[in-house]
Amino acid sequence: METRTVVSEFTGTALLVLFGVGSLVLAGDYINAVGISLAFGFILIALAYAFGRISGCHINPAVTLGMLLAGRIDIRRAAEYWVAQLVGGIVGAAVLFLLAKQVPRLRTDDAFGSNGYGGRSPVGLGAGGAFLAEVLLTFLLVFVFLMVTQKVTLAGIEPVPVGLALAAVNLVGIPLTWTSVNPARSLGPALFAGGGALSQLWVFLIAPLVGGVLAAVVHRFTQLHPAGQAEEEQATEPRTGPWGRMRGGHRPEAGGPEAKGPEAA
Repeated sequence: METRTVVSEFTGTALLVLFGVGSLVLAGDYINAVGISLAFGFILIALAYAFGRISGCHINPAVTLGMLLAGRIDIRRAAEYWVAQLVGGIVGAAVLFLLAKQVPRLRTDDAFGSNGYGGRSPVGLGAGGAFLAEVLLTFLLVFVFLMVTQKVTLAGIEPVPVGLALAAVNLVGIPLTWTSVNPARSLGPALFAGGGALSQLWVFLIAPLVGGVLAAVVHRFTQLHPAGQAEEEQATEPRTGPWGRMRGGHRPEAGGPEAKGPEAA
């Protein structure tokens, strides 16, 4: 086990839950759905710049599953990430719970930023609709993650589209299910909310994983396969003539005037 990658996934997931779900629990009445969505997107971008070069900043079991199916990580690393993410989600929720208890008249029972359907959905979405919504929303998030990254890590401007995707799915999903798209994000708050949050948790553990699988499948058909990549690289290589001459009468390795060929002898 590489300790720094596991610690990065644990810490990143804990901070995502603390500040992302915290924006809903502590400030939801002031910033509304748009503000909550932006909070999730901004915190993911910040964490991706902090941990992206270390672990890839998955901080989401569905993303890790997509990376596993895409062949970028092995099952051992995926299992380490999953444990770190789920424990991190619980720890982040525990810290948020302690903070929420300091706020007078703040309700945490059967609420606490947990996801839900039916009577616990802002629009009354049923279980089937909630499952479908979470699959589709997670598909978008994981698909964007897979498409903008080339390896395991996040680098350059790659965190920005991933964060924007999370903000977008929250804008759509908050009125439906309070937006999960992340089993670790759902598990921690549900444990402290209890009641209906726990009985409905299965949807928000399974549906995001299904969305991650679908994203990996579609990514497999949209990415450039090794054979196609080799053809593309070959097409961009400089054309050479007999005896390795390039257009213009220069050899690639010489960088200057070409030596005379046999016909000049």
